[in-house]
Amino acid sequence: MIDIKITKTTCPKEKPDDASLGFGRVFTDHMFLMNYDHENGWHDARIVPFENFSIHPASTVLHYGAEIFEGLKAYRLADGSVQLFRPDQNVKRLNSSAERLCLPTINEEDALNAIKTFVKTEQDWVPHSDGTSLYLRPFMFGNDPHLGVHTVQNAVFAIIASPSGSYYAEGINPVKIMIEDKDVRAVRGGTGYIKCGGNYAASTRAGDRAEKKGYSQVLWLDGVERKYIEEVGAMNVMFKINDEIVTPALTGSILPGITRKSCIEVLKSKGYKVSERLISVDELKDAMADKSLQEAWGCGTAAVVSPIGALIYKDVEYTVCGGRIGETTHMLYDILTGIQYGKIEDTFGWTVKI
Repeated sequence: MIDIKITKTTCPKEKPDDASLGFGRVFTDHMFLMNYDHENGWHDARIVPFENFSIHPASTVLHYGAEIFEGLKAYRLADGSVQLFRPDQNVKRLNSSAERLCLPTINEEDALNAIKTFVKTEQDWVPHSDGTSLYLRPFMFGNDPHLGVHTVQNAVFAIIASPSGSYYAEGINPVKIMIEDKDVRAVRGGTGYIKCGGNYAASTRAGDRAEKKGYSQVLWLDGVERKYIEEVGAMNVMFKINDEIVTPALTGSILPGITRKSCIEVLKSKGYKVSERLISVDELKDAMADKSLQEAWGCGTAAVVSPIGALIYKDVEYTVCGGRIGETTHMLYDILTGIQYGKIEDTFGWTVKI
């Protein structure tokens, strides 16, 4: 187990009112840092006052995008305690991302200990209002101070945190989604299955186009045949077709979402038929046209589930579930958030108390 040195700030910040919280704008008093070099491995684990980084202008991350990240939340329970939701899965995925980009992996027990120790240090920042949370952003970047594409020899692992407001401050409202048929998000053999900044930067243009047309996000098609459904925005996607739950198979270009995995496990425990398979845009279009598509939703850390009320494909708009949130979508939201906030029993063993 790594030894983590803690240096407390001498100038603590004023904590914002829960009612004014947004997302990713306010940060806590401290951050976790740990360094890597080829000779010493991971070392110098520490929690220090939050401050700017100082990196070399030739740093690997600035020129070659050697960067990965995770996202998870700490939740305040009714008794005042704090817990995490499946942080072990975030650690596993972080290492999967690191391996793909030739960044150094971290011992999973050490990474989990770093997250838990950091949250314990910052637990007063976990907001108390319903639906709020402390968003945690573990990330890693290559920091070699010279140019040239190569396996990273120096890296930094960090964790920062931001108290965040309720994603659904005004209720769970279904969103309108545009099926994107020009840009692609990722291809098999690429980096679609990991969390790296390049994936998200590459998705911005299509997202901007959709927003200008009045749609919240895009639904991505595969990058090879341009016909199979992959993800919606920065979330995984699920469809209820003729009482069967269908979600795109993890073929190497889709992020293996932790909320996706949790949804599948909850659905199976409730007796739903769940299929992880290829689903073409033509199959989806036919299901929308003949109304066999009963519900659709995105799922991810930020929203948990985001109901889809309309889909547009080649300028034809189809309404889903009458533009309302469906019963299966609502059930998933209630169960997952109930477990996260300790309102219902965690029979799956997913939560970790701080």
